[in-house]
This record gives sequence, structure tokens and C-alpha cells, in this order.
Amino acid sequence: QAQLVESGGGLVQPGGSLRLSCVASELTFSGYTTAWFRQVPGNEREFVASIRWSGGNTLYGSPVKGRFTISRDYAKNTMYLQMNSLKPEDTGVYYCAAGRAIASTYSQRSAYNYWGQGTQVTVSS
Repeated sequence: QAQLVESGGGLVQPGGSLRLSCVASELTFSGYTTAWFRQVPGNEREFVASIRWSGGNTLYGSPVKGRFTISRDYAKNTMYLQMNSLKPEDTGVYYCAAGRAIASTYSQRSAYNYWGQGTQVTVSS
């Protein structure tokens, strides 16, 4: 059964950086679109960024545009999220996801079939 595992979360001060990773087992990311979502208690899961492995097309949510960068490594079957200039409002559990999303659905949770368990990111001084 396919599994996605996130890592790289932690506590960081405002203005700092973190890099999240998402590795898949029993699933090859090529041919999929993969994405990062985040969630804080009481809120809906929010789209952060996505990347289509074939072609490398990326999409970012407005709150993170210009600060976060999503990337992929075919050899490692791993997706990354480089987060710079972190703000307290970036705090949340970050989830990776994979699915056969098309361009009009990249930011929709329903477009993704596979999800990781999440990694906590806390931005605080």
C-alpha cells in the first residue's frame, strides 16, 4: 500500500527557514501531481503549493508565494518544500499529497488520493 512520509518540521523563529521532505513508498511520483497542504486546529486544510512531476509546473497559494519553493527529485522519489521568511501564521501541520490532479484542480484537496500523516511546523519567538 502506498505511503507518504513527511519530515523536516520543527520549531523556528520568525524570519527563519525550514525544508520539508515527502518521500513515497509503493508509489512512484512521476506521472502524478504532488502538493503540500497545511492545517491548524479549527480550520480547513489549506493549499500551500503543488508540482506536476511531468513538466514541473508549479502553483502556490497566495500566502506563501515568493517565500516558499516546491521542488522534486526523481532519483529519490521525493518532494520538497523550502520555506523561507517564515511567519507565525505559517504555523500548522503540513501534509504532502499525491494524485492525478489536472490544472484546474491543483489546489483542491479532493484531487489528491494519497496523503501523509503530517509534520508540525511552529513559527514562534
